[in-house]
Order: sequence, then C-alpha cells, then structure tokens
Amino acid sequence: MYKIGCEKEEIPMKVELCIAAAAVGLALPAAAEDIKLRIASGHPTANTYVNLMNTFFVPEVTKRVAARTKHKVEFVEGYAGSIVKVADTLEGVQSGIIDIGGYCFCFEPSNLPMHAFQIMLPFGTMSPVKSVTLARRVYDQVPYMSKVFEDKFNQRLLGLIADNGYNLGTNFEWKEVKDLKGRKLAGAGLNLKWLEFAGAVPVQSSLPDAYTSMKTGVYDGWIMFPSGYVNFKLFEVGKYYTEIGFGAITWHGLTINKNRWNRLPKDVQQILAEVGREYETLTGTVNEENYPKQLEQLKKVGADVRQLPDAVRVEWASSLKGWPQEKATELDKAGMPGTQVLKAALAEAEKLGHKWPVRYQVK
Repeated sequence: MYKIGCEKEEIPMKVELCIAAAAVGLALPAAAEDIKLRIASGHPTANTYVNLMNTFFVPEVTKRVAARTKHKVEFVEGYAGSIVKVADTLEGVQSGIIDIGGYCFCFEPSNLPMHAFQIMLPFGTMSPVKSVTLARRVYDQVPYMSKVFEDKFNQRLLGLIADNGYNLGTNFEWKEVKDLKGRKLAGAGLNLKWLEFAGAVPVQSSLPDAYTSMKTGVYDGWIMFPSGYVNFKLFEVGKYYTEIGFGAITWHGLTINKNRWNRLPKDVQQILAEVGREYETLTGTVNEENYPKQLEQLKKVGADVRQLPDAVRVEWASSLKGWPQEKATELDKAGMPGTQVLKAALAEAEKLGHKWPVRYQVK
C-alpha cells in the first residue's frame, strides 16, 4: 500500500495513483462554507438606506445563498454607530473592521471628492429614481468612479444609494434668499457651499446630532430630505419645512472589503453583486414612493410645509451658476475626471427630462 506522496524515486504505478488522486481532487466540488459577514453603518435604521440594508439586503443575500449554493451566510449587523461612526465607515471597510459598510460620501471630501458630483449641480432632479439612474450611467461611463474604491481604499462598490429630494427645514419662516443671510444652517460636506452662496453661515453636522443641535441653537436649520426630518423628529425643533428643491442626490454607497470579497466563493460573490444592484434600485423607488407620504406626515404633526415660487429657486441657482465650472477645473487639476463627470451628469439629467432653473456651463 502506497502513501500519496509522489516522491521522484517511487515506481511508475505509484505515479499513476498520484495522477488519479489529483484528478479526483480536482473533480470534487468546493467545500461548503459557513460565512460570517459584518455589515454596518454610522446611521440608524431610521435612515431609509440603512433600513433597506437591514430589511432587504441582509435577508435577501442570506436567503439566496441558502437556496442557490452549498454555503451558509450569517450577518453581524451594527447600525447607529455601534461599530463605526458616520465619518469612519469608509476606513472601517478599508481596514476590515467591518466587511460591508453603507455610508455617505459627503463625509469623505478629501478621499472621494469626485463622488459628490450631483451636489456640484444643485437644483437637479427631485426624483430619487432618476437621480440613481443618472448616477449609475455616469459611473458606467467613467471607470474611475468605481475603480477608485478598489485602487485606493481596498473595497469594492456593491451599490449606489439615492437620497430623497433635499429641501430646507428651519426654526424660522423665510420667503426669499435674502432672509437666510447670516443664519446658521447645517449641511454635510459639499452642500454647505449652497448655503455659503446664499449668504447663510454654513455648519457641518450629521443627522444623529441634528435634533440636539437645533434645540440648543448650534444652528437654525438643516438642508434635509423629508424622511430625515420626519424620522429624526426635527419638526419638533424646526417647524418650517420649505420645498426649495435642491435635488435628490446619489452620494452614498454600499461597499465590501476587497480582501474579504476575494476570499468568498464565486457563487456568493455573484449573489452579493446581484443583490447590491437590486438594493441600489430600491433606494430610488422606496424614496420616491415615500416622499409625498412624508410631506403629509410632516403636515399632520404640525410642521409648516410650504413651496417657494420658481423665482426664488432661479435666484439661488443663479448665485451658483459659476460653481460647477470652478469645481470641474479644480478636480481636473487634481488628476480627477471633473469635467468629464459633470458634463456627463448634465447631459444624462436632460436625457431623463430634467430642466435646470439655470443651465450650468461646463467646458
């Protein structure tokens, strides 16, 4: 009886046995794996995209892996900053503290400045469905947008995330842009520039801090979509919700650590990629369906929900008309495809039927 060692001095019969054993080994299916994945966000499940991570992405991946592979996947979920904070999620995925993270690119202005491109074109579409469609078309046209996650941050993009349309909630009534001059108003990342151009005092903040900050006078209002205003009860500290229509912005993403991805079985990778794209689409449709419902909720709880005349939107947009070109030039000089991305975004928005209050020019 021979050991399967295949040393050189062994007789030909043993060599034949080695070859046969190797062939049998190659024919065997991959062993079933019990896979544990840590998924997290700094935001709580009150945020629509985090709620969908919890109620769609996690159970759907779990179900499909069980149904279509020999493997089993178990998720360890950590939301509301229990594992990573809102501004630390990219680094958490990069280092492997978590395997999958959902986060806003707004908290990565130095790492992902290009990914806030819709912010650079304010008063865009208020449709989250069109916003995420537009963003996906731009990402598909410009490989840098996805590749930078792999090349620089050790992660792979699973899905884009649309937000609802941004408006302005305040604890004071306003009717014209000049009414905002000198007022402290909060935003996140690059949308602070919208406030700066309007003469307001911009304050960087995040949703988990919003209620207390507005209550204690750190600032008097928030650039915020209605779901955030409803779910975080900001109407209690700022009763005026004004539909200015800054646009629905796709500048969040769901990513997975690249090392973890590479260790996963191919059939599990396929399911994660598949569900990630379905999740991406769902962030658009769910937000779009919820927008009118959330405005009605705000009205029912006593918020003063109002629309502004188109002239106010045009005035504000006019103050920003040179900014897209300024940003494109700045990003180009930094070695990023600023002009390419902004020109593509302008064109794709118009293909989707959007009419800008002021048509930005990027050359």
